Amino acid sequence: MRLIVLGAAAGGGFPQWNCNCETCRRAWAGAAPAQTQASLAVSADGERWVLLNASPDLRAQVLATPALQPRRPGRDSPIAGVALTNGDVDALAGLLTLRESWPLALYATPRVLEVLADNSIFNVLAGETVARRPLALDRPAVLTARDESPLGLSVEPFSVPGKVALYLEHAGIERELARRSEDTIGLMVAEPASGKRFYYVPGCAALDDELAARLRGAPLLFFDGTLWRDDEMIRAGLGAKTGRRMGHLSVSGPGGSMEALAPLGIGRKLFIHINNTNPILCLGSAERAEVEAAGWEVARDGLEIEI
Repeated sequence: MRLIVLGAAAGGGFPQWNCNCETCRRAWAGAAPAQTQASLAVSADGERWVLLNASPDLRAQVLATPALQPRRPGRDSPIAGVALTNGDVDALAGLLTLRESWPLALYATPRVLEVLADNSIFNVLAGETVARRPLALDRPAVLTARDESPLGLSVEPFSVPGKVALYLEHAGIERELARRSEDTIGLMVAEPASGKRFYYVPGCAALDDELAARLRGAPLLFFDGTLWRDDEMIRAGLGAKTGRRMGHLSVSGPGGSMEALAPLGIGRKLFIHINNTNPILCLGSAERAEVEAAGWEVARDGLEIEI
């Protein structure tokens, strides 16, 4: 099974187009590598690929990834499907890039499919070319292309503590932070023929006992690395929300993901969906050194993994 990190950053990318915070200044100056918005591509055969989330940067990601580029004359793409983990803009806006009459299979929870159905702009993904297939929580689903030919992969979706997408928030959202629903899920992606698997959890508000039990002993994990500390946005003068209010468990500190995941015996661990304010994006930073010393890697655009 082959994996390619198409994008490692959170919404807005790195540097964010309208930000000149300390970390973004380093990226604008060329002292920290730019990163596009979070997405993975996975393939069992290296020929047909499934995207895990479709970021707004998808076209640029295809241009930077030869494995996803056309090979035959005329209309052609090795992208056979997309699986969504939430309804946030940075997870699904790239679907609009895939509108050019190419047959695809689109997998998401019924809740996220409902969000797409309620927004008529996504009707450019016409039903005769893009099949919308619901994912049932805690039930493995064999992934197939639009014509139902097998792709050699399966996914098992599971709910993680989180919240609805920002544009779907309502007045009572404070009472629903870190709740479980179909709005925010993780995926166990497996290759049934070999038994190989990995976990993709790009958004997570808390690590409860249920999630810890699921991730225990995982051979490979991509996990939410949005913020280094809970009050990061406030300290940077860029907003009034804590990480918890944004639906993200911070990397550092008591109860942070580094500490919480440490005893679970996970093999390879990578942070992904990293906000532009997070100093772990900067090579040579003290924070980057700390996560690496704790056995973590920081995902980067173009990273390829074979398992």
